[in-house]
Amino acid sequence: MALNSFRLILFSTLAALILAPLAGRLAIRLGWVDVPGSLPHKQHLREVSLGGGWSLALAISLGVLLFDFRPYSSIWRLLAASVPVFLFGVWDDRRGLSAPQKLLGQGLSALILILLDIHVRLFSDQLAWLNYALTVFWLVGITNAFNFVDSMDGLAVGLGAITAAFFMLVMQESNQPGMSAFGALLVGACIGLYFFNASPSRLFLGDAGSQWLGFVLAALGIIYTPLGLLRSQSWFTPILLLGVPIFDTVLIVYSRLRRGRPWYLASFDHTYHRLVDFGFDTSRAVLAMHIASIVLGCLAFIALAQPPLLANGIFGACLLLGAAAILWMERRWSP
Repeated sequence: MALNSFRLILFSTLAALILAPLAGRLAIRLGWVDVPGSLPHKQHLREVSLGGGWSLALAISLGVLLFDFRPYSSIWRLLAASVPVFLFGVWDDRRGLSAPQKLLGQGLSALILILLDIHVRLFSDQLAWLNYALTVFWLVGITNAFNFVDSMDGLAVGLGAITAAFFMLVMQESNQPGMSAFGALLVGACIGLYFFNASPSRLFLGDAGSQWLGFVLAALGIIYTPLGLLRSQSWFTPILLLGVPIFDTVLIVYSRLRRGRPWYLASFDHTYHRLVDFGFDTSRAVLAMHIASIVLGCLAFIALAQPPLLANGIFGACLLLGAAAILWMERRWSP
């Protein structure tokens, strides 16, 4: 299984390296570019193609089609449900959508995934509506979290690669070979795209790419089913694996609501921007967030091997440290 994962990582890495410049040039010809100064937070110096999301989704889709993924219906259902959020993202990159319109696309994808029988199963059948509500909240929340955290070159793609790598490993442990293989494809595609998205970026993910990546990773968190573990030991594993985007989202929503500002408007108050304000250079700010994601992923694996009380204690400690970090950043930061 592990050897097959390396083959899939290699394939999707090479596919993304080949497809990314092609998608980038096509996006430029079609006018899908990020124009400097079009919004206050867009401070890059030249037009940048928004074809990154196209190459990411295409590299993954090619891998699923060319390798034997036919027995794994969950992957096909996941990809089918992700189509609306991707198309709405493309529309947003081209024309610009309002927050309610973006939420419509995300909600539609979440609804399709539920109709295809992929949803949270924390509660009994008598409380199925709670499972569905939590599914929508999780999918929409993580989709937006990745859209929000895509605030600097290479940041969201790097986080996607790290998170997908941990999902690949944890799916192997849970005897879900198809989902582990899909995670390997996602790791490779993010690595290949990182070459073009790292600073200074030649290719942006765009809303299509960041939202699609967030939705797919959120769905993997739902599909993950631990083998031989109590639910009380593992329910928080996807939360820790996606902890950095979640932290960034909670930080900016709390900060903006506290200051009476709309939570959905782009601004320079993300975790990355604050780290730079605190003295980090741009590359180390991105690296710090990537390292934080690796640390949280390791803690998620360590917690899985512990008794339920200790496992939940590790998760609780992470929550307390995260809350303390948010309060500290708010106290030190001046908009």
